[in-house]
Amino acid sequence: MPNSFKLNLVQRPRRLRRTPEIRALVEDTVLLPQNLIAPLFVVEGKGRPEPIASMPGVFRLTIADLVRECRALRKLGVLAVALFPKLGARLKDEEGTAALREDALILRAVRAVKEAVPGMVVMTDIALDPYTTHGHDGVLTADGRDVDNDRTVGILAQMAVLHAAAGVDFVAPSDMMDGRVGAIRRALDAAGRESTSIMAYTAKYASAYYGPFRDAVGSAKAPGTPGLDKRTYQLNPSNRRESLLELRLDEAEGADVVMVKPAGIYLDVIRQLRQATRKPIAAYQVSGEYSQIHAAARLGWLDLAACRRESLVAIKRAGADMILTYFAREMAAELGR
Repeated sequence: MPNSFKLNLVQRPRRLRRTPEIRALVEDTVLLPQNLIAPLFVVEGKGRPEPIASMPGVFRLTIADLVRECRALRKLGVLAVALFPKLGARLKDEEGTAALREDALILRAVRAVKEAVPGMVVMTDIALDPYTTHGHDGVLTADGRDVDNDRTVGILAQMAVLHAAAGVDFVAPSDMMDGRVGAIRRALDAAGRESTSIMAYTAKYASAYYGPFRDAVGSAKAPGTPGLDKRTYQLNPSNRRESLLELRLDEAEGADVVMVKPAGIYLDVIRQLRQATRKPIAAYQVSGEYSQIHAAARLGWLDLAACRRESLVAIKRAGADMILTYFAREMAAELGR
């Protein structure tokens, strides 16, 4: 028997959800390939790309493969890459001295990418964790119990100038030392590198989601630093107000872009910074976020394509202008179809 019941409604929100075309017309958060930044890992040598077991589909790339990957990304509409080196053990020491070598792997990688793909925006990590035997982001105090803030900042400023001279567009200090953005800005300006931008890791939390990344750059297992406890310099995951203090400092010290890391489980922090600043905001969908989506998809518990898209839309919706994500290539290909 037909149901004759009828609601007397003026507002029917479902009218704007009726067809794919109508839904697209009223979509208020739009994800585009140019919103994505691809983090890429680079290694020495001429061999094949090295798969990273804890990050399905992600590889350590030689410089030649890195250039090929950048060309492919650029064709898909991805405009920026963030480069991270993976060094052999013989190049590491307590002081991270390889970070200041003029023939450093990362500098050669930057030059190769900028020569081969001039339109690609290149960002580099300014921190010592890939270069130190202990795996911390800076040099240690005399007693070895903590990272020496001021001595580390002096090294990072030198490192940033070297990267700028190699041609990077953004230096990205991820170390979370006090005062490092200002010191880097002064060092860049003094070296005539006023046009080099700073993307500050403004709210980088002491997260449990970084494990696969540490595998990728070889800082995961560091003798004498069980668990790589970085809580004396990275933010407490329980604290939200603290991110506003870091934002004010980074803005005052000359940051051009501010970042929240991790992204997906800190959407409230992204939103808070969006409401507090007019600076562009980056958010880093970190290795653990990427790998957990892959792991659940492999078990058949989640749809990989749907979840990667939804996770990135959520980050954009929270207020991020740009997103560092290991899904960049796949997502850009999907968006371009």
